[in-house]
Parts: sequence; structure tokens; C-alpha cells
Amino acid sequence: MVDVSAPGRLGGHLSVAAAARYAAPIGLVVVFIAFFIATPNFLTVGNISDLLVSAAILLVLAMGQQLVVTVAGIDLSVGSNLPWSAAVLGFAYNQGWGLAVSALLAVLAGLAVGVVNGLLVARLNMTDFIVTLGSLSVVSGITLLLTQGNTVAVNSAFLRGLALNGIGPVRWFWVVAFLVAALVGFLLFRTRTGTYLLSTGGNIDAAREAGIHVNRIRLIAYASSGLACGLASVLFVARTGGADPSLQTSLLLSSIAAVVLGGSSLFGGKASVLGSVAGAVLLQSLINGFTLLGISQYYQPIAVGGVVLGAAFISRFQK
Repeated sequence: MVDVSAPGRLGGHLSVAAAARYAAPIGLVVVFIAFFIATPNFLTVGNISDLLVSAAILLVLAMGQQLVVTVAGIDLSVGSNLPWSAAVLGFAYNQGWGLAVSALLAVLAGLAVGVVNGLLVARLNMTDFIVTLGSLSVVSGITLLLTQGNTVAVNSAFLRGLALNGIGPVRWFWVVAFLVAALVGFLLFRTRTGTYLLSTGGNIDAAREAGIHVNRIRLIAYASSGLACGLASVLFVARTGGADPSLQTSLLLSSIAAVVLGGSSLFGGKASVLGSVAGAVLLQSLINGFTLLGISQYYQPIAVGGVVLGAAFISRFQK
């Protein structure tokens, strides 16, 4: 007989942990239905297209965060690494270095922050929360010094086309974001490095005894998160037309929430790329729906914050 009173059971058959793995897709369906009922403009081709374009930046950031969370870490520096990388792009472009070189420098700038984080966490065994929180502040200060606190305009026809154009209804932003998600999925579930990432997050001592170079694996995770920030900064500049040096706290919180809502565990060892994709789209759908309904933007962080708290609650069952 099934003990329906056992902790962690829903309806005597489905554990809370199992239900938590589907929080993002279930939430996404509920949100889509709710906004479709509230406004007929939500489920239109044009709006869904714009929604996915808006979600692309968050999705790329969430893929980097996914790899860090997989090894039982967290990257708080995302909130400043994105504007830092964008500022490098803007500064280089306005110095006449060309878009290709400027974009490459932006990606390398994001990667550099990730590598420093990884070295401090993996090599010096410092606490990831403290390291990335410190990086959040330091990199933010450097960005403000570089830009003098001003948005750096980037007038590039190519970047505008990247944000606005595509192949038919498929926008280039979607292509970039989903290619990144596909690469992360391939890395995690089809390569030896992915197996090592999952093993390190699941039980670092056992992974070390099995001969896995856990310090190298953790460094790869943080470096990948930095790389994702650099790539996301190019999309960010393409969408906004400039490099905003202010902290992107909402994107930081949302990148973590998307991963946890997607079924990954903050304790490491579990990952779901498709779930993280659904989580990112869910969070952006809330903002999009509120905008269509004319709800004040002041309520948007409350809603997103509520989802973050919900993700934190869900993470209790992902251990």
C-alpha cells in the first residue's frame, strides 16, 4: 500500500520533489492562460515574438547560471558582469575598433570576470557567495569609472538588425538564445565534462575520489557563466542601443529563479536546460503581461520577487 500521509507526497503518488521539477512549464501554462483571458493581445504572433526576444538575454544568462548551480555554486556577479561587458563593447566601438573586435572584447571581458571568480572559488577555496558578491561590487565600480556613470550609445545597423530582424517569424535573438541552450544541454548531457559537472555538484568528495579534477570543473562552470554574460551583453546592447552601466539586479535574480524553477537544485547535481528555458520565458511573460494590462511597472518587481521566493521554496525539495 502507498502511504498517502508520508511527507513529500501529493495525492499519494507524486512527490513534492517530482512536482517541483515541472514548476516552470506548469507555471508557464497557467500564466499564458491567465493573460490570454485577461487580454486578447497576449497570445498574438507579434507579442509572443517580442516576448521571446525580451527573454533571450535572460535565457543566455540563465544558461551560464545553470552550469554554476549544477556544481552547487551561485554567481551573483551576473548583475554587474553584464553591464561591464556591455560597457567594454561600447567603449571599444566608440574608439573606432569595429563591431567584431568590440563584441569579441565584450565576450572576453565577461569571461575574465568568470575566470577570476572560478579561481578564487576553486583554487583558493573561498565561499562562492562572498566571492561573487564582492565581484558584483568591484566590477560595478569599475564599470562606473569606465563610463563615468553615463550610458554609452552604440549606433550599429548590424546590432539593430540582430534585435529586429530574422528569418520569417523567427528572430535572430531566438536563434542565438536557443543555440546557447542547445550547446549547454549538449555539454551537460552528452559530454564527459557534463558528467563531471553533475558529479561534482552531486557529491564533491566522491567526485574527487573518483579522480575528477573538481577544481578544474568548478573553474569551467564559473568561466562559462562569465562567457554567457559577455555574450548576453552583445544582445543587451543590440536591444537597448547602448551600454547602461547600472546594476542589472533584476536579471541577476531572474537568472537564478529561472534555473531553480526549471527543476535544478541549488544543492547541485541536478540540471534541466529545458526547464530553465521555460523558467526564463515564464518570468518574462509576467513582465510582458503586466505591461499589456497597463499595470504599473512598480508591481513588476513584486511579482518577480514573489516568483524568486517561490523558487527558493521549491529548492528545498530539490536536494
